[in-house]
Amino acid sequence: MFRVLRFLGSAALWFGAVLGVLAGAVWLATTAGVIQPLIVISGSMEPAIETGDLLIATKADTADLEVGDVVSLPSDLTQKLVTHRIVAITALDANRWEIEMKGDANPTVDIAPYVVGDQVWKPGPHIPGVGYTVSTLMRPGFVMPAMLALVALLGFSLLSEDEDDDDDDDPVGHDSDHDVGRSQPDDEPLVPAWPPPKVLETASR
Repeated sequence: MFRVLRFLGSAALWFGAVLGVLAGAVWLATTAGVIQPLIVISGSMEPAIETGDLLIATKADTADLEVGDVVSLPSDLTQKLVTHRIVAITALDANRWEIEMKGDANPTVDIAPYVVGDQVWKPGPHIPGVGYTVSTLMRPGFVMPAMLALVALLGFSLLSEDEDDDDDDDPVGHDSDHDVGRSQPDDEPLVPAWPPPKVLETASR
């Protein structure tokens, strides 16, 4: 039984470690402003981009944008990023542009144009259907129980490892002086950190 728990604990720790590294990398990149994960919460860009998709946006120079590009711009009305296709772009001065956008599935252009600076978020890779999953995984109601379960599996794993060591060192069940004060092995598994990535919702009016 302990061997099974040890195996499950080790597998869960490796899986959690990988997720922790990936989440940490995304979190650091998001915090540094290199990328911006976006969860699509409307169908205004269907069929190209569907509700529930996860978009990974990076910064793009506004001066390089063209009509037909898809960008994510902040809306003063919704207080969210709106991901639509550019239908018109006008330079107001050296550092400001006015952009009109329209969702592929919308019959009309957005209510008001967007005034932006020299850089905007432009979606690149997008992963269909995983946006809501990522959002759920980031909720405290899911993360905390998952972390507690991971810690419990770690405890079972260490417990079974200690018992295995005792059996190997003392097969007949006698006490051994060299067991007293024995330090933990160098390859003791650690609980992975969980810095969840910052994720913004993207919607349309």
